[in-house]
Amino acid sequence: MNRMFHFHITKQNEEEAIDFFLKSHGFSRHIISQLKKYDDGILVNQQHQNTRYHLKNGDLLRVNIREESPSKKIVPVPMNLNIVFEDEDILVLNKPADTPIHPSLNNYENSLANGVAYYYQKEDSPFVFRCINRLDRDTTGLTIIAKNSLSSAILSSMVSKRLIHREYFAIVQGNPPDSGTVDAPIGRKSNSAIERMVDFEHGEKAVTHYKKLAYKNNHSLLKLKLETGRTHQIRVHMKHIGYPLIGDYLYNPDYTYIKRQALHSYRLTFTHPITRELLEFTAPLPGDMEGLVPFSFS
Repeated sequence: MNRMFHFHITKQNEEEAIDFFLKSHGFSRHIISQLKKYDDGILVNQQHQNTRYHLKNGDLLRVNIREESPSKKIVPVPMNLNIVFEDEDILVLNKPADTPIHPSLNNYENSLANGVAYYYQKEDSPFVFRCINRLDRDTTGLTIIAKNSLSSAILSSMVSKRLIHREYFAIVQGNPPDSGTVDAPIGRKSNSAIERMVDFEHGEKAVTHYKKLAYKNNHSLLKLKLETGRTHQIRVHMKHIGYPLIGDYLYNPDYTYIKRQALHSYRLTFTHPITRELLEFTAPLPGDMEGLVPFSFS
């Protein structure tokens, strides 16, 4: 997928080398290296320039990111995508349950990546799949797809700096306190390639804040905010404090009320990687969670 950027140079950036200027705008070394491969990758006043060129007040710098082939090993497959937002740089989707993010050995054609690949194939646009906030197969809700290498690089940096704020809804077993914070490191369970556990000796820092919204029939609806993004963080932390998610095949395999872990990515708040506009998106509870613990979100 191609993306062209225009920069009008002012006195503030006068005499900066193009290489320095682009890095200050989030372009990685790899992206800049790719730009050099094309005659129209970097243009100043419609003329090709190398990255050592020093910009002048009034210059028009044009940068053309080009992708000529789609992601390998992702088969385009028709899928009903629930698109919450789309522009030239990002795609925000509301992911359904029973849908892994990426293809794998046993899920080669039923991942979100397959559906996105088909969506852009119809537009005859080569697309490299870059998911920013990955969700478990059975976790529903909001996820961000970067549509070009620059938005991906900037958003990935924002993730590492904890600048993408995520809120979840979960239904747990039991009646926890009205609010609380779980600060407990998470590591891989020694006898499992998938399962995680609280590990105070070898685990990585993990912090989850929660607030109880409603309680009924020994089930509680929680709103959770993540400071960190460890694998299975909410699921592991809730089990650790004695209130596991219902329907969780790894940590609480009780399918009496729901057939998958009752976890939903409800809200995303972040700054747009290119325009710097503050964005906020929400996705309503899916049908299999709605009504289990009645609560008005109005």
